[in-house]
Amino acid sequence: MNIQISDIGHIIQLSIAPVFLLTGVGTNLMVLTNRLARIIDRTRVLEDKLDLGYNEDHMEELDVLFQRMGLINTAITLSAICGLLVCCVIAMLFLADTTDLPLDKYVAAAFVLAMIALTTALLVFLREIFIASRSLQSRRHTRPPVQQ
Repeated sequence: MNIQISDIGHIIQLSIAPVFLLTGVGTNLMVLTNRLARIIDRTRVLEDKLDLGYNEDHMEELDVLFQRMGLINTAITLSAICGLLVCCVIAMLFLADTTDLPLDKYVAAAFVLAMIALTTALLVFLREIFIASRSLQSRRHTRPPVQQ
């Protein structure tokens, strides 16, 4: 096994596309964790208000926040799985090219699974956004008008 500089350059070229995908997944994870943090912050505020006295509106909003939190956690998990699978793809590309192991089917399977995980994560994220928007709109329509 004698790997030359040109071979290493070829291996790096093979892994460029998955690395860009990994960057996108990392950005997606950042967006999801920021949304989760905001949900947690709002939940804490509402729980503190509930400690002062029961309020039906706060309980309904907490229910929505817990639902959204579950969806965001699912999207984070799926995005992290996608990232791990992309890392496996990159590692298998290097390994297959340097050792001549026939890993092409494993690379393809890992990539397809990564795309399924990412697609599902994005769909779950979209669902969370719809729930957040619907909740905001319903609260807007149930509040009494502001008198000036």
